[in-house]
Amino acid sequence: MSARTQGLDAETFETLVRERTPELYRFALSITRRPDAAEDLVQEAFLRAWRQRATFRGDANPAGWLRRIVHNAAIDRLRHERHELPVADVEEDWANDAFTVDSQAVLEQAQDRYELEDALVRLPFIYRAAVLLHDVEDLTTREIADALHIGEPAVKQRLRRGRMMLVSALAASAARHDALKGVPMRCWDARRLVSDYLNDTLGAADRMLLEAHIERCPTCPPLYTSLVGVREQLGALRDPDSVVPPDLAKRIAAARPG
Repeated sequence: MSARTQGLDAETFETLVRERTPELYRFALSITRRPDAAEDLVQEAFLRAWRQRATFRGDANPAGWLRRIVHNAAIDRLRHERHELPVADVEEDWANDAFTVDSQAVLEQAQDRYELEDALVRLPFIYRAAVLLHDVEDLTTREIADALHIGEPAVKQRLRRGRMMLVSALAASAARHDALKGVPMRCWDARRLVSDYLNDTLGAADRMLLEAHIERCPTCPPLYTSLVGVREQLGALRDPDSVVPPDLAKRIAAARPG
């Protein structure tokens, strides 16, 4: 087998897994912003890498090869994201000479890690990856092009668009933040508590904060109303004449604590 297609043996692959997992996890986490999703992504990438180990070129960079597999696995998982910013809309804004943003507000949002990460996940994946690999991981455009198997001009275009979209997302976040001044809790923090609120398992302090948020937030009340309504409709699916199979009833009773 030639040096260009020598592949990876099991021992070399295990070494790569051991040495590169922290780096790949950091990259996956920067893409997904969720530890559980990042772990799944890295595991899936290593499974793909093992299946593709025969395709590894002996003169290739193992880190770049693995990063490309993580990138492709992420594309497969995230291609249907619905919260992304429309690329055409952002470019149309930036092409308008009259378009601008409040730079102080944008920088204040960027200094808030929560807001910066929230803005990042609003970028379409290919642009988010370019920004993260270049501005966070400190790879050159040539290295990114090699890792992703795309041309360097394409990397530069993604980086340009990604940076513009990130600023636009932070500007929109600043405007949203102004609209929510005086509203207790962030929307996401409130929305994560709604299920426990519906189950009546929320502590008194959190219940008070959540109720105050719902009362004053301009966007959360319709979501809360929808959750309540859907829950009620799900309850209506229960057939009052149905009988639980005896074996299932026994298993449920046995699983109950105490």
